[in-house]
Amino acid sequence: MNKLWQYIKEPWRIVVAFDRHVWSIVPDKLFLKCIYRCLMGKKLDLKNPQTFNEKLQWLKLYDRCPEYTTMVDKYAVKQWVADRIGEEYIIPTLGVWDSFDDIDFDQLPGQFVLKCTHSSGDVVICKDKSSFDKTQSRAQLIECLNKDLYTIAREWPYKNVPRRIIAEQYMEDQETQELRDYKFFCFNGAPDCVMLCYDRYSDLGTKFLFFDENWELKKYNFRGMQTSGDLSYLKPYNINEMFRLAEVLAKETKAPFLRVDLYEINHRVYFGELTFYPASGFDNNILPEADKYFGNKVRLFDNNF
Repeated sequence: MNKLWQYIKEPWRIVVAFDRHVWSIVPDKLFLKCIYRCLMGKKLDLKNPQTFNEKLQWLKLYDRCPEYTTMVDKYAVKQWVADRIGEEYIIPTLGVWDSFDDIDFDQLPGQFVLKCTHSSGDVVICKDKSSFDKTQSRAQLIECLNKDLYTIAREWPYKNVPRRIIAEQYMEDQETQELRDYKFFCFNGAPDCVMLCYDRYSDLGTKFLFFDENWELKKYNFRGMQTSGDLSYLKPYNINEMFRLAEVLAKETKAPFLRVDLYEINHRVYFGELTFYPASGFDNNILPEADKYFGNKVRLFDNNF
């Protein structure tokens, strides 16, 4: 009875309870309608989508450029990006393997980062190889290798990405002692704003704030509504260059929406990744007015910019 009451109060739990193999046979459109209703608490309008979250679901179904698969591959995208903006913006790759057991740790430096090429957010950071927990990292990365973003949220570009593990050079800004992430929201080839992610390892958790090109705070999310004061100390040294690079990459994709993730490390800009569906189009953290604002900027039938 308690479990039934939980499902009534929080219907998203039904999604978790269902066997993944059962969901995998459900057609994409029906699947997204069901999940959207559970996670967003309202009907998904695919005939006349208006909000950002709705349009991201529409794009999953109908904007299927084969090149997107290369762009979400954490390994293959590096060459794609380097060909367009230059090798100097690429974080060095230390190796790529089909399985964890293929990794020769003796060949890796004292610090490195491991992640899967077909997934997002699953990162193993090694700051000191002498104390590196291989057992825990192995379990984490094997679990990641078995993760299927297509089945989970129907992000189809990930469906055919080879499942591999990539090692990258460990990167950290000497001044901030962290890796700040600048996520540029680009609509029809033009960056509109950037979401700064910082304080990832603080006790209060990661902070997310939106800014425009002039580094004016845009109150698009709940965190922004609660923030005030001088935020100039958060402004990256290369903000103009970063907006320029985001625009170059966004125009190359010709996608109605693209998020370009960049880093600034010791006053140098580095490429992070490309994302077509932030939060997989189930983002309750942006304000309703921001959901509509971003939605208005996504032109679904115009890719000739």
